[in-house]
Amino acid sequence: MESSVPHSEATVETATFDPFKDRLDRASAQRIVADACAGADDGELFLERRRSEALGFDDGKLKTASYDASEGFGLRVVSDEATGYAHSPELSEKSLRRAAETARLAAQGAGGAFAEAPVRTNRRLYGEDNPVEEAPFAAKVDLLREIDAWLRAEDPHVVQVSISLAGGLQEIEILRPDGDQRRDARPMARANVSVIVERNGRRETGSAGAGGRKAFGELLTADGLKSLGREALRQALVNLDAEEAPAGVMEVALGPGWPGVLLHEAVGHGLEGDFNRKKTSAFAGLMGEIVASKGVTVLDDGTIPDARGSLTIDDEGTPSAKNVLIEDGRLVGYMQDRQNARLMGVSPTGNGRRQSYAHVPMPRMTNTYMLGGDSTPEEIVSAVKDGIYAVNFGGGQVDITNGKFVFSCTEAYRVKNGQVLNPIKGATLIGDGPTALRQVRMIGNDMALDPGIGTCGKQGQGVPVTVGQPTILIDGLTVGGRAA
Repeated sequence: MESSVPHSEATVETATFDPFKDRLDRASAQRIVADACAGADDGELFLERRRSEALGFDDGKLKTASYDASEGFGLRVVSDEATGYAHSPELSEKSLRRAAETARLAAQGAGGAFAEAPVRTNRRLYGEDNPVEEAPFAAKVDLLREIDAWLRAEDPHVVQVSISLAGGLQEIEILRPDGDQRRDARPMARANVSVIVERNGRRETGSAGAGGRKAFGELLTADGLKSLGREALRQALVNLDAEEAPAGVMEVALGPGWPGVLLHEAVGHGLEGDFNRKKTSAFAGLMGEIVASKGVTVLDDGTIPDARGSLTIDDEGTPSAKNVLIEDGRLVGYMQDRQNARLMGVSPTGNGRRQSYAHVPMPRMTNTYMLGGDSTPEEIVSAVKDGIYAVNFGGGQVDITNGKFVFSCTEAYRVKNGQVLNPIKGATLIGDGPTALRQVRMIGNDMALDPGIGTCGKQGQGVPVTVGQPTILIDGLTVGGRAA
């Protein structure tokens, strides 16, 4: 029988975040923001409260547990390409006035026409439940202990189990100089299971995770965590039989879902507005040009309900959108925040994101994926004459200026004459995004998003994202391996 944790009776603060109720006078705050932004092109007061909890169960014990409650504001003044920004964890008029003195320096001597407020939306893409309040702390620990014991009993090769839960609620309020006010409450939940197996002195690892902008739900049940545990164990056992990866230029079939992280890194960052405005992207100046094989259509869509990268509004107040970046191989759009959109003479796309109140917004991805095609996954794999089939990825590195990437495969198979052979280990994929896009030969009909595990880093800021793609076949990627 499935077990689950009971509903929480914890005394965590649940009142809706309202900084203008007892900390700041709204009219005074608006006047301060308006004075700071006088003569500027854009700007806003961004207020935030976060409540989050994280548990880490490792080696049969609860190793880490944390609860964090934070709040603060960031005041931004934008004048042409200059940005003045000041932030504080103290929500008081005194702190706001001090921040305004700093931020307003960006607009000194300027005489810009202040930008209009973002359009409004009554759409809601996720609930406002706080996963922290979903179950008592002790019940969560008991569940993690249960899953740890189950996995160790499930297979005699299991020597280590690590399980983590993380959840929280981010509440934001945006106040503009004209009095326009926006708010959003963004839940986030994440669970992850990692397993180490050993056989004849050889150890291998597998992991699986899931989450999204929602309460934990099924992830806080034995069945939900066992599903992740089975997948992590399967990967680890597959890798026990893996042989050294071959090396050389060969065909590469990529599986659906999480392998889209290669698309995210090697292509997605190069389509963000700031890199293209500054002409530091491999895609700069190519708007309207063919940049990929026919049939390749790439979107950034922040409107998918409950998806990890979705936003009802972005961190500047602009509603998120379903933005087509590459259509049938042709470059048709970039992702934009308000500042870069204004400087490039286009409209914002709802991609202005920041890690927290202490960070300035910039163009960032949300849920980035490639649309499906007409081929079945079986047809794609059978078309591989000499190559590999990469199902899962670990870390990677990308150079935005030229799109060059290196990605490590955590689950991959050798393929010859359309036959999937042995699993391989130590495989890395080496290439560059623009070339890889042009070498896509087949596109599957099985487009899938990752299960809700992505975090994207840029200029020291991390934000949650989703990646996705169908099974695809790429000609001529360099595979790094150790096999002779």
